[in-house]
Parts: sequence; structure tokens; C-alpha cells
Amino acid sequence: MKKRAAALCGAAALLAAMVTAVPAGASGASATAPVARPTWKKCATGTYRTLQCASLKVPLNHLKPNGRKITLALSRVPHTAKTYQGPLLVNPGGPGGSGLTLAGFVASSLPKKVAAQYDVIGFDPRGVGASKPALNCRPGHFSSVRPDSLPSTSAIERANLKRAEAFAKACAKKYAGVLPYIDTISAVKDMDAIRAALGAKKISYFGYSYGTYLGAVYAKLFPNRVRRAVLDSVVDPTGVWYEGNLRQDQAFNDRHRALMAWIAKHDRTYRLGTDPERIEAKWYAMRAALAKKPADGRVGASELEDTFMPGGYYNGYWPYLAEAFAAFVHKKNDDPLVEAYENFGAVDAAGDNGYSVYASVQCRDARWTRDWDEWRDDNWAVYEKAPFMTWNNAWYNAPCAFWPTKSLDPVDVSNTRLPPVLIFQATDDAATPYEGGVVTHHLLRGSSLVVEEGGGNHGVSLSGNACLDKHLTAYLTDGRVPRGQGETDAVCKKLADPKPLSAKAASAASRGSTLHGLLGFRG
Repeated sequence: MKKRAAALCGAAALLAAMVTAVPAGASGASATAPVARPTWKKCATGTYRTLQCASLKVPLNHLKPNGRKITLALSRVPHTAKTYQGPLLVNPGGPGGSGLTLAGFVASSLPKKVAAQYDVIGFDPRGVGASKPALNCRPGHFSSVRPDSLPSTSAIERANLKRAEAFAKACAKKYAGVLPYIDTISAVKDMDAIRAALGAKKISYFGYSYGTYLGAVYAKLFPNRVRRAVLDSVVDPTGVWYEGNLRQDQAFNDRHRALMAWIAKHDRTYRLGTDPERIEAKWYAMRAALAKKPADGRVGASELEDTFMPGGYYNGYWPYLAEAFAAFVHKKNDDPLVEAYENFGAVDAAGDNGYSVYASVQCRDARWTRDWDEWRDDNWAVYEKAPFMTWNNAWYNAPCAFWPTKSLDPVDVSNTRLPPVLIFQATDDAATPYEGGVVTHHLLRGSSLVVEEGGGNHGVSLSGNACLDKHLTAYLTDGRVPRGQGETDAVCKKLADPKPLSAKAASAASRGSTLHGLLGFRG
């Protein structure tokens, strides 16, 4: 998670009075005790001046509603129109992303007439941010310089394995009583506790990235409580989570090569050549140089991958990454690269928290092989075709090979009991490849799939594409969805790729950059 995102989230994390709720049992039945409404207090930021905050106590174990309680942090932008369409819960993904500030973003980005009809509700899922307890298994786990992610020798492989195992052991030591309840199903039951505390019979939902899986699981457990649901950049629910991460690697490699092609197109600015393959070779030469001598003693090979990985999520970062790349190649100047690492790759305390929840959810949600030989074989096979992020991603998820809790079975999210669900998916999305949107479209009967053709960003609605936002606005206004022929229901053209930086462009923050500052990476 980027420092910028953490700062925005922290600004909204002011909490108010607590209420107690007993959500549904394991089956999703509606056994709830009377609940008090949240007490909302102002927690406005300079950007989101109508934001309010509250908190909600829920059971750690929903099967024991009278047992230990934990606290969820909530945010709200209240409705102002006479026409009231109920609460709209929003989630930025991750797992591990804070949703407090996202409520302000969504409310301010939707047309005023539409946003005014909803209470837009953000929340920090259990373990995240301002919710308590907030997990931080091993502070400084991503401190530089880490071992090279590429296990080219047995010594490098052992060093990376030692880090992964140390993280899992640290989580087990600090949070033994909590980890069995940090998972998607528990978070979904928390969402229903929020619904009950708001006094709503049904909720609408808007989730990005992992938030699409969270929403699909909520719809499976509580189909009669879903009024509307928007899923943007969709996790393939049939690949959680081991297979899904392997599928990401090829898509991230393709997206990295798209960056190389963009740099080639702008050779007059970057002077790195007009052949994308040769530019890519220069990038790997930079990686090899940093593996031997990290920039400023901080940016080695693994940190370089961390820095360029966000470019796979959002092409608005490409000009900054290209400038740092060119400065290193032409001038041996690594200052821009170090700055890019600080902006895009470095992990602060909020990032440590996000990663702790990410690992806790993914390792608990579904079975991961504990046989490292299988991990090794699978990742080397993918690396041969997709070298950019394969091993970096493998080590990011490797604590699951040592995780202290048993794993659950993935949820079958197939559903025939929902109102129309609106799905957005870019064809070249790296973090959640296109197939995930298609699979989910088939699993959710009556859903509508809107595709951004040729788009490669992750999180595409409310990001500046008027065609996509037109469908979102219609849906949130009165439930209308497009209906088309074949696999997709509507197709929108992608936004134009960015241009090289100018003084004006460097100082202007677009809606897309704001959104991508709020979305958690990796999920």
C-alpha cells in the first residue's frame, strides 16, 4: 500500500461512540439481537468535508455472539435528498485496504443527484486500519534491502524462505486467538452486522478488486439483503488464492511490457530506444545492477520490482517510472528511482498492517500447498514465460506455506437469487485478469458485464471514463443495466494512455490517481 493512500486513510480514522451488534450465525440466517444505531460524529478531511465516523462492536467469532468483541471503524457521507435509497457500502479491496476515505471519494465522484440519495458507508474490515485490533505481525517486514526475489541460488532461496516463515511465526505469536477469524466469511458477517446497525433491511454494495469477492460472498450468504451490487475489477472466485496469484503473474508481465512499448513510443522524451524488447532488456540490466549495488543502499532488485509493480495497476504512474528509468540509464542518477520507490514501493506502518491482513485472509480463506517443492516448480514454470513479478509475488504469498491456522474451503459464489449485478472489467487488467469478470458474470445469473476494451488499469469506474460512469449512474439511479448479445452487455473504449510529464501534468491530480491512491495493491 502506498504511503499516500495510508495518509488519506489515516485522516479519516477518527472514531466515535461504540454500539453492540450480534450478527447472523454461520448459515447466514437472520438471528440478530436488537442493536443500537451508530453515533456519527464529524471526521471531515480537507477534501471530504461531510465525512462522518463511528464504530461498531461485533463478535470476533460469529458462532459465539456473546463472546469476545472486536471493533469496526465506520465512515459515512449521509444522504441529503428527499429520495432515499438506503446505505451503499463501499470497499477498496486488498484484502487489507481501508475503506474509510473511499466513502468520501465515491460520494464526491458520483453525480450529486445520485450520491445524495444514498448513505455512502465506508468501513475498515476486521484487522484493518482504525478497526481494533489492527494487525501488524512483523513491523518492518519489507524494510530494504531484502534478498533478491529471484532464487538463483539455494542461499537466496533459503533467505527468502526464512523471511516468509518468520512472518508466519510472528503472526502466530502475536495473534493466535485472532487469526482463525480473519477471513472473508467473517468479514462478510461483519458487513451484515453493519447493515443491522444501520437499521436497513437491504444494502447496496460497491466493491473494487478483492472487494468484488467480498461482495460476491456477501450475496451468497445473504442474497435477500442485496438491493444492488457493483463489482469493479473482478477476482476470479474459482481461483482463490494460489491459482489466482499464478495467473496474475502472466498478466503483470504483459502489463510491464505495455509500459516498455509506451516508453518506446515516447523515445523523443526518454531516449531509451524505439524497440520495446531492447528497452525491456535495459530494464533487466538495471535490475541486475541494483541487485549488486542497491540505489542509495535502499533500492535493490526486489525493491525495484515493488516500485514498478504499481504501474501494472495504473498507467498514470508510467511517466514517473519512465523518468526514473531513463535517469538511471543515461546519467547513472538514481535519485529519481529512490523517489519513485518512496512514492510507490516503500511500505510504512499502514502498509505493514495491510499486508498482515492480506496474508491472514488469503492464507485462511483457502487451501495452500505446504509442499515448497510444488511452489518452486510452479513458480519457475511461470517465470520462464513471465519473469517480471513471478518470484516477487511468490514470496509475497509464501507465508501461506507456513500459516498457523487451518484453511477454509473457498465459497461457491454462484447465485440465482440476486437482482441484476453490474460488473466492470478491463480486458488487460493485470491484478484481476479479464477472465475473472467473465467467470463471475456467468456465476451470477442476471448480471451485466460492461467491458473497457483495451484498458489495462485496475479499478476503472469513477476513474474518468464517462462511458463506464454512465452505466454506473444509471444503475445506482434506478437499477438499469445494459443488456447485449453474447458474453458482454456493453463495451466502452479505454481512456487514452498518459503523456510524458510536463510541469502542469506533474502538479495536477486526476480522479484516476486519487482512486488508485485509495485502492490497495496486490489484491
